[in-house]
Amino acid sequence: MSSFYSEEELKAIGFKSIGKDVLISRKTSIYQPGKMVMGDHVRIDDFCYLSGRIELGNYIHIAPYCALYGGEEGIFFDSFSTVSSRNALYAHSDDYSGDFMTNPTTPEEFRNRIEGRVSIGKHVIVGSGCTVFPGVSIGEGAAVGAMSLINRSLDPWGIYCGIPCRKLKDRSRKLLEYEEKLYKEHNG
Repeated sequence: MSSFYSEEELKAIGFKSIGKDVLISRKTSIYQPGKMVMGDHVRIDDFCYLSGRIELGNYIHIAPYCALYGGEEGIFFDSFSTVSSRNALYAHSDDYSGDFMTNPTTPEEFRNRIEGRVSIGKHVIVGSGCTVFPGVSIGEGAAVGAMSLINRSLDPWGIYCGIPCRKLKDRSRKLLEYEEKLYKEHNG
């Protein structure tokens, strides 16, 4: 038996839509698949957690031990993006100020949920052990170093790192030439 779900098994899970060449580990926890869109050439590795509204473009990789908490606002990945292992992306969170109670076992009337769409641009790479907060957009081509806290939106084509993360320098756009070549050679 394969470590990844078969095409028939993926269809039976009940995703909103699913593309071709999708590999999802059997060890992935999936909640509310009817709110999820999987593009073509998507790979999700072992021990990932997916919940709520999630939309993945084409050529997306989610490495082991990642958690995507999409909630109602959602997490959106544009094509050719990847998150390395042990990342957590939150489109919703509890209010930690002390003005409200927290955790899902507490009735909603006593909680204040902070929500915001998370957008991961085309050609983004997020290094291992990062946390992305609700409402954050990571611009096209941005690269984020390991163990970074992404609590604000990041501009395109920068290299970022730190707690909180900050821009270190510009990122090369040479990879766009490879994207063009890939489409010419593999997609007619």
